[in-house]
Amino acid sequence: MKCHEVDFEIFGDDMQIVEVELDPNETVIAEAGAMNYMEEGITFETKMGDGSKPIKGVLDSLLQVGKRVLTGESIFMTHFSNNGARKSRVAFAAPYPGKIIPIDMATMGEELYCQKDAFLCAAFGTSVDIAFQKRLGTGFFGGEGFILQHLSGDGKAFVHVGGTVIKRELNGETLRVDTGCIAAFTTGIDYDIERAGNLKSMVFGGEGLFVATLKGKGTVYLQSLPFSRLANRVIQAGGFGRSKGEGSVIGGLGDLFGDS
Repeated sequence: MKCHEVDFEIFGDDMQIVEVELDPNETVIAEAGAMNYMEEGITFETKMGDGSKPIKGVLDSLLQVGKRVLTGESIFMTHFSNNGARKSRVAFAAPYPGKIIPIDMATMGEELYCQKDAFLCAAFGTSVDIAFQKRLGTGFFGGEGFILQHLSGDGKAFVHVGGTVIKRELNGETLRVDTGCIAAFTTGIDYDIERAGNLKSMVFGGEGLFVATLKGKGTVYLQSLPFSRLANRVIQAGGFGRSKGEGSVIGGLGDLFGDS
């Protein structure tokens, strides 16, 4: 299925918004809850699946639901269509600090693998599926679990990563990366894990027990701030599990609203 051709513009720095321009009768698909604003003429409909192929029956519907549940996303996707007579725009916001990466799927071999919560939106016709890790060890210790999102199509797709994004082109080299910092990669890249040095380094090095290895020919996108790392820092700074004190989130809220 040939994807719709959409134009776009990205606004912001650390909390970005992508604004997609739709011609009449064009559609963009997005994760539920990602929409920020839309202009007159845009209508939306929540559907089960990405719309890249028709759902044939109850069994196919259950399969699509099961895949969405495994990725931790809503079982529904929202389809935004321009039913007006002129161009209109709809915008989608990043869920946490980071960057929105515009991907021209036609130049990426029409396939992209990304962390399971990275997909934000894409031109209608893009298939959003899941891919299981082939190696048991990679699934358990690779930072992304057994499941990656698999995007395919020839249109524009937009993925969100945490912090700063680094794009690397590999031509047979091997790149060792913190397991949580892999955002996306193209076909031709082999993803595996290896031990993070000797026993002392693994236990006391602070880099985890394993590092990911990426090798082959293709494009790799890395993120500087995985959401899990951000969440851990927020929990630590919040002082949860500790007594209320100066500088803690709980103490600050108590001072703001008063203690009962």
